[in-house]
Amino acid sequence: MSRLSPIRLWQLVKKECKQLLRDPKAKPILLVSPVLQFILLAYASTSDVEHIRTVVLDQDLSRDSRAIVAAYEATGYFDLQGTVTTPEAIVATLDRGEAVVGLIIPAHFERDLRSGKGASVQALIDGSDASVATVAQSYVGQVAERFGVRTMNVVRPGGIELRARAWFNPSLESRLFNVPAILGTLIFTTCLMLTTMTLVREREVGTLDQLLVSPIKASEIMIGKMAPIFAVGFFHLGLFAAITRWHFHIPFRGTVAALLVASALFLLAALAMGLMISAVSSTQQEAFMLMILAMLPAMVLSGMLSPVENMPVALQWATLANPIRHFLVILRGVYLKGTGLRELWPQFLAMALIAGAALTFATNRFRRSIA
Repeated sequence: MSRLSPIRLWQLVKKECKQLLRDPKAKPILLVSPVLQFILLAYASTSDVEHIRTVVLDQDLSRDSRAIVAAYEATGYFDLQGTVTTPEAIVATLDRGEAVVGLIIPAHFERDLRSGKGASVQALIDGSDASVATVAQSYVGQVAERFGVRTMNVVRPGGIELRARAWFNPSLESRLFNVPAILGTLIFTTCLMLTTMTLVREREVGTLDQLLVSPIKASEIMIGKMAPIFAVGFFHLGLFAAITRWHFHIPFRGTVAALLVASALFLLAALAMGLMISAVSSTQQEAFMLMILAMLPAMVLSGMLSPVENMPVALQWATLANPIRHFLVILRGVYLKGTGLRELWPQFLAMALIAGAALTFATNRFRRSIA
């Protein structure tokens, strides 16, 4: 078997670059669309719960009842929308979506609090959004507990005082966790989209037949298709990384070398998956449908939207074949924790295996289709 020819490879890469830049449909994908999507998604990626719309039913009308309402407002998490006079009115505001939380301060609240018997505050919470409801319930309880301790100026004897400190993200900003995930997901979708249409487009227009009658090998065609898009992926990586660091102020605590190696393996895996779809497709429409079918599960099962550990066991095993999952672990580790190859070698190895398996399948399938 003859070796790969550097001259033929260079000519193929030049041809693919010219074709990619000449395609009017590709230019928005290369330049405008990814940047706009990244900035918009990064701004919208926060899952911090703030400004919870709240209504209050104060049945005590005492100094302490007014003070606890002020304590809720002072946190910045609760936006007081107004007061009501009956519990039914709170339910009505929740039904209309005008409030998420309804606080009911019962009669004799101040008397019970000052007597030491203990006072209660009831919270009616809109549970249609479980994540917001869970956080709101936690906030309501914390404010009430702190208000009781501060008002009575005592701490329960023998109690345990929790002093928590969050490592790697002291302010617990969700954007620090989400923006690196958006970076990886957008690079994957862009590279998969560009690669999926390469072989099948040339097959439809007939230029693939011209390549096949030349002395060019199938592996050279595959490499020639991948190289320009690989460069595009690294261009987007550098652009997104710069925006992440200097515009969104996401800390970068790892090494550039770890990020580059991980990105190279991830891009190879994404490109190989795109070529695999292109190799099994007969038309561009079929390739596009297969790409959508592959892209959506890959994003959902990546750990971007929900932790992989919360998924059913069968799906957790399935995510091992998803390169996005491994890349997001590496990105979050490199950006927030400063980890490298020593700690993340299983993810590096997994992406290398995925890339090798997908590329081998795509090359063999392409060889059989032209035989």
